[in-house]
Amino acid sequence: MPGGRPSGWRYVHRALADPLRIRLLEALWFSPRSAKELAETVGLPPDRLYYHLRQLEQAAVIEVTGYRPLPGGKVERLYQRAEVEPPDEGASPEELATFLGAVLDVTKADITAAHMAKADGQRREVTVTRAALRLTNEGLAELYRMLNDVRDRFSAPEFADPEAEGTWVRVLVAVADLEERPPDEG
Repeated sequence: MPGGRPSGWRYVHRALADPLRIRLLEALWFSPRSAKELAETVGLPPDRLYYHLRQLEQAAVIEVTGYRPLPGGKVERLYQRAEVEPPDEGASPEELATFLGAVLDVTKADITAAHMAKADGQRREVTVTRAALRLTNEGLAELYRMLNDVRDRFSAPEFADPEAEGTWVRVLVAVADLEERPPDEG
């Protein structure tokens, strides 16, 4: 893939199959950052991130948005999330499973860290709910509407401002059919 950027969902899955890369992408959610700033966010030295940043850039998930001058005449790259969302097609079941596994690994690490911090006396809350629900097509459509409403409401600028007061939380909601549904009539 030298010299070009691959396109397609499968490359995104490969790039995000590493929990560290998901954290890097999340750190770029609101504003561009340098490798040094990203390293501080994820708690690693910058030289350990360049490979991962290159993987994200090659998958067209992030892009270099500019350069910042440094003392001594050097410059550092500023990375940002790419504006174009990848298509939701073309991934094999194995690639999708690898990607989802990485998402779950990041979530597991967050839950573990929160429980450990809570055990050390910090104020941290964790809520994990798992349920099997039997929903009609209308009920499922309503559930999706409600989830989208929550996402849209709390993605509004007053909640998404990284400088605003508040507590960052990770929200992961998975809705998966447990059995085959009848085809839509219409």
